Amino acid sequence: MMNYTRLMPIQIGAKVADRSKPMALLSDCHRRIEMFLGVLHGIAQMENRLLTKDEQGSLEKALHYFHEAAPKHTADEEQSLFPRLRHSSRTEVQSALRELERLETDHERATPMHAEVELLGQCWLADGHLTPEQRYRFRELVAHLTSMYRTHIEFEDTVLFPLATQVLSRAEQSEIAHEMSERRTAKVF
Repeated sequence: MMNYTRLMPIQIGAKVADRSKPMALLSDCHRRIEMFLGVLHGIAQMENRLLTKDEQGSLEKALHYFHEAAPKHTADEEQSLFPRLRHSSRTEVQSALRELERLETDHERATPMHAEVELLGQCWLADGHLTPEQRYRFRELVAHLTSMYRTHIEFEDTVLFPLATQVLSRAEQSEIAHEMSERRTAKVF
C-alpha cells in the first residue's frame, strides 16, 4: 500500500517553475492527479474505521483537488489545447486527433465518478465509516478512475503534449499558458 500521508507536501495551486511552457504545466498536473489518486487508493484500501487526523486531512485534500483543480485541468485541455490542435493541418497532428474524442469521453466519464467519490468521502469524514456497499463502491470508483487516468495520462504525456510543443507556435503556446493562468486567478463574485 502506498504511504499516502507523506505525499501531502505538494500544495494545491503551488507555483510551478516555468509558466511559459503550458505542456509542462499540464504534465505537472498529471503528477498531482496521480498523487491524489494514490491518496484515494490508500484510503480505499483501509479498514472501515474512524480516520486519524492525518488520514482525514489527506482525504480532504484529495477530494478538494479533484473538486477544484482537476476541472481547471480539463478546461485547459478542452478549451485551450484541443481546439488549437484541431486547427492544425499538419499530418502528424491529424493522426493524434483521432484520440481527442476518447480523451474528451474520459473527461465526461470522470466527472460523475469524482462527484460520487466526493460524496462517499465526505460521508466517511462526517460519519466516521461507510456501509459495506458504500465502501465497495468507493473502492470500485477509485479503481476505475485510476485505470482510466493511467491510459489517458500516458497518451497525453508521451504523444499529445510533446506533439503540441512541437507543432504549436510560441504565440499559441503563450495564449494557452495565459488562458491557464486566467482560469486559476479568476474571481468568483
